[in-house]
Amino acid sequence: MKRAKPTSARQRISDEFIDEVCARLREGKRVRRTLPDGGRLHVDRPLPFLCVYRRPADRPDAGTERLVNGEASFLIVPGAPLHRKGVAALVRRLAETLAERFGAFLILEVWSASGGTSAAGLTDASGDDGSTRPAPRPGFALATRGPDAPRGAIDTLAKSLRRVRVQRRTGEVEVHEHTYGHPLGMPMLVSIKELGRLGCRLIGVEVRPIYRDAATGAVYPATIRALRLGFSRALKQAFYAFARDHTRVRPQHYYALGRRAMVKAVWEVDRRLAEIADTFDFLLQATPVNVEPAWREFRRNLFQVPPVFHYRPLAADPVRLKRRLYEVPIERIEDPTLAQLFRERQDDLDRKITLLTDIGTPRFVLGSLQIYGRIETSLLMLAHELLSTVPPRSRDSSSGGQVDAAELARRAAEEIDAYRARHPQFAAKVSVRDDMYWGLLVSKGDLLIGRQTRVPAGRVDALVQHEVGTHLVTYYNGRAQPFRQLYTGLAGFDGLQEGLAVLAEYLVGGLSRPRIRLLAARVVAAHQLVEGASLIDTFRMLCRTYEFPQRQAFTIAMRVYRAGGLTKDVVYLRGLVEILEHLRGGGELEPLFVGKIAVEHIPLVRELTLREVLRPPPITPHYLDRPEARDRLQRLRSGLAVRDLVQREKR
Repeated sequence: MKRAKPTSARQRISDEFIDEVCARLREGKRVRRTLPDGGRLHVDRPLPFLCVYRRPADRPDAGTERLVNGEASFLIVPGAPLHRKGVAALVRRLAETLAERFGAFLILEVWSASGGTSAAGLTDASGDDGSTRPAPRPGFALATRGPDAPRGAIDTLAKSLRRVRVQRRTGEVEVHEHTYGHPLGMPMLVSIKELGRLGCRLIGVEVRPIYRDAATGAVYPATIRALRLGFSRALKQAFYAFARDHTRVRPQHYYALGRRAMVKAVWEVDRRLAEIADTFDFLLQATPVNVEPAWREFRRNLFQVPPVFHYRPLAADPVRLKRRLYEVPIERIEDPTLAQLFRERQDDLDRKITLLTDIGTPRFVLGSLQIYGRIETSLLMLAHELLSTVPPRSRDSSSGGQVDAAELARRAAEEIDAYRARHPQFAAKVSVRDDMYWGLLVSKGDLLIGRQTRVPAGRVDALVQHEVGTHLVTYYNGRAQPFRQLYTGLAGFDGLQEGLAVLAEYLVGGLSRPRIRLLAARVVAAHQLVEGASLIDTFRMLCRTYEFPQRQAFTIAMRVYRAGGLTKDVVYLRGLVEILEHLRGGGELEPLFVGKIAVEHIPLVRELTLREVLRPPPITPHYLDRPEARDRLQRLRSGLAVRDLVQREKR
């Protein structure tokens, strides 16, 4: 993209500069320019609105410009008298150019309240007087005086701002219909007469600056992040209402009015976080390398002496990883949605790196709970119910014989080849590993199978769809996205991943009764761990109370007690419950395969997709093409719960 020469520090905005900007907008091009004295103009694409912030010339105003610089169309300029003429000319011409294209145009100016009562009558309640009163509520005043005030946009903005939540306090909003929309001490950007001539509307938004210390001006990082996120959502909803009521465009959703173009800082942060995530495999590091010898020793000791597990040496230095992690400049990302996703991922990686150093210590289980969460009472009750109602012995597990690791690898490789035929970038490989002994694990886009793995023949298809049709499909879909976090995994992705994988087992008819009991037993075993029970106590409970075979009870206990206590196994049943709730609520299934995301990221991923930042997933699981899978999916949408899946499979 060709750029204009940068303007000097004292140069005014020239007519030639304005002409060039407007010409680009008429051609449908993006505009990103530096303006005098640190000003900026960013118009992601021609849009029927512009957010404006003018820096006060007579006082510091830390943090306020961050309320607009994440929007798709914004102007940040100095408010000094030297620049007012040029700024007014620029805004006027932008309004004229874009109103001609869209039929109308909205200018929304933002400023902060300061010192007592402000231009719109909003009291500055942000001071810290040392008292024990609660933190001040987010506060906003809307100034709407002028002809043809956009009532729909104003009402939408007021309603949305009241939902903004910071430190558990919601926003309060005042609407002033007889106050002009501009800060004290500054003129209107466009005169009343010109607003009518240009087909332009104006809304002023005054913000209570709860995001900074009144005495020092220091910005509170967590407060400004929370406020930006809610404020940005409210602005987009207002812009959507304005576009719908006054312009010729009909956006698909208010999300579609967000940024599409990403600045360099976004790609740098994404790359650096992904490189750190790729330096270690958390689950592989936390998996013992001596499972079979430990089992034999445990059995030889008549299950009276706890097994001793050994782990792989750490391939990366956790101290250096943390240093690299917190050098990642997430604060440079202006887009509040992306900043939130990256910051969550940074915290997630921090906790996992800490756990690497805690393997084999009592601290490990505490860190595991931070990552995977406490076991909800409702989930534990469901697990006990399944273990009590689903019979411990079933023909499901014995019919058809057993399949060994080599045959399982062959079947998985066939499925991978079928995906590769549709999507050549599907480059997964299957490895049968001696250092895993038993089980299946997807690591960095490949499928690893323990050498001694044996599974019932009737479970092979379900396992292949679990690992290949879910974990590998989401990995390679994530690799097709512009952000690497979609394949390394957003924070907390495990629950939705395993929920989708178990759902795949059900949709292909392979969610057997023994499998349901196994998922429930993992939850109960994890609860035993958290409550202080030993591995031997949990092993005995599984054998005596729930009638699991000794080897299977050992495997369940080993998975939960490995590394010092890993509670990840609760996410299989929890994730399945979350998926069923999503489907009952009318949620779509296919978009969940966009990459490795968490349930709470579904609306954020939808937003980024509507903004055309993310692409639709290029691969959908093959099993969704099966008629029986579609029939089962339709039954789930009608409201089946987990216990219903077991009953349905009995028939």
